[in-house]
Amino acid sequence: MTASSTFGLSREARNLHWLLTNLVEEVPGLLSVAVVSSDGLLLLSSDPGRNAQARQSGGRPTGPRDSAADLAAVVSGIGSLAVGAAKLMDGGAVKQTMVAMEQGGLFVMSISDGSLLGVHGAPDCDMSVVAYHMALFVGRAGHVLTPELRSELRQSLVTTTTETATTETTATETATTETMTTETAK
Repeated sequence: MTASSTFGLSREARNLHWLLTNLVEEVPGLLSVAVVSSDGLLLLSSDPGRNAQARQSGGRPTGPRDSAADLAAVVSGIGSLAVGAAKLMDGGAVKQTMVAMEQGGLFVMSISDGSLLGVHGAPDCDMSVVAYHMALFVGRAGHVLTPELRSELRQSLVTTTTETATTETTATETATTETMTTETAK
């Protein structure tokens, strides 16, 4: 997450960005993190441009299917399935869901307003440390996720995504022009 991604945001939005950045930096083995609204829309992610940059540079993507939006969809789907299962089994409110996989883990935790915090962790991440830090995030973030803040976060994510796409397009056009100039000079 870059400082420019929080420019012009409210204090509450900057605090949520800080909390998310702190979560990613404090917990070893996290690959990607997303905060998803109750209607399944991505509100905040650990680094929205990282996976696109990894794809362009030929590096290994770090999130599910290479994007924060895909992580948001998975988190939303798992959250919905868990709520449905809890209703079917008269289990009460869902607090946390964990999916253990050979190549990592997916952790989903409910936030007080119906939003979800989703974390994709490496196979060697300590699940108890991840759960503890997720609970801290939820405790600190839950009371500030108002409808106004959710709207602001959605808008800032759209702006950041548009800026990233514009930068990537400009870089591609520059590289293409340089290649054509070099080939013409030969």
